Amino acid sequence: MARKARYLVGLDVGTSKVTAVVGEVVDGGTLDIVGLGVAESRGIRRGQVNNVDDVVESIKKAIGEAELMAGVEIDDVYLGVSGPHIKGFNSRGVIAVAGKNREITKEDVRRAIEAAKAVSLPAGREILHVLPQDFVVDEQDGIPAPVGMMGARLEVNVHIITGSQGVTVNAVSCVNRAGVNVVETVVSQLAASESVLTRDEKELGVALVDIGGGTTDLAIYERGSLWHTAVINVGGDHFTNDIAVGLRTPIPDAEKIKRKCGCALSGMVDEDETMEVTSVGGRKPRVMARRILSEILQPRAEEIFHLVWDEIRRAGYEKSLNSGIVLTGGGAILDGMPEIAEQIFDLPIRRGCPTGVGGLADHVNSPTFATAVGLALYGFKNSEDESSRAMVGPGALSRVAVKLRGIFKEFF
Repeated sequence: MARKARYLVGLDVGTSKVTAVVGEVVDGGTLDIVGLGVAESRGIRRGQVNNVDDVVESIKKAIGEAELMAGVEIDDVYLGVSGPHIKGFNSRGVIAVAGKNREITKEDVRRAIEAAKAVSLPAGREILHVLPQDFVVDEQDGIPAPVGMMGARLEVNVHIITGSQGVTVNAVSCVNRAGVNVVETVVSQLAASESVLTRDEKELGVALVDIGGGTTDLAIYERGSLWHTAVINVGGDHFTNDIAVGLRTPIPDAEKIKRKCGCALSGMVDEDETMEVTSVGGRKPRVMARRILSEILQPRAEEIFHLVWDEIRRAGYEKSLNSGIVLTGGGAILDGMPEIAEQIFDLPIRRGCPTGVGGLADHVNSPTFATAVGLALYGFKNSEDESSRAMVGPGALSRVAVKLRGIFKEFF
């Protein structure tokens, strides 16, 4: 196997950190994690670039660490994109089946998908993903793979995810300036789903809630397919800001306090537990009750989950989540988050850590690495040959063309 086909790299450029994960395709058709690089994210706010030079430096540092650990040079990456500009909606395409015997071919499926994605988009937006959900042959619905069946009419239901062309191009441009090519841009919650959700969960109905630094991303699966995506403009950084204001401590110290002592459910904290809090302006540190910290964090956690639940109900999937809700992302690590989520959703809740990989799997066994590992897995599942791994630049059309060439590998 050629070197380029052996190594697949996921690059998650998030609001709080930049993560690069190197996966190696090994004999037996599995993916081993062989490299990991993490750098503090600078120049990113809510998933969007606001300082190109800072972002490039963060990417270079993460890529450099991953290269050193893996012992390989990174040329291509699968780039995760997120932010409030990501929008998803469902669409349907209908075609007449060509040919004398009316046997459905891959070309018919391709035409149906093309018909489904022929939607009018506002200026400055582009299609990032077209994900088939199921097919209808004549009047028989719920068909996952119609190729080879007989019929006169073929319909397809798809989920289309769009993003701001400018935001996506800026992100790709930063990666290119760091000396790396982008094979494909992948929406963060789609990538995280690859690494933390099981096939059974996707079949029965599940909601993935990815709590990042700047935003919380939602993806709802049912019958094995993605049916709804949304982005909520509240994330882990809001917890940090609340602590900084509530305890009158600098933001870097607020982040440390959150990670070391934070608990989102005050009932889980003993009244006699204390913590040391750094003061601003060089004043002496103070000793405070840990429960005060929890009383600051709990309202924000409840707000995030109420916003997620409102979105789930607005989309009409509140009765479809038979597998419950999976929490992932850095915000899911906070103590008490699953317990609060259970109170609000009244559904089974679990933390989602990356699975399905070998090698240094214990190094990435945390919700914080769900997206980066998922990006490598996405590349592993969707690019078995060199043709779908062509090097691409920031041009939107070239990225869409690459995705279209590889789309059938995912479903057939």
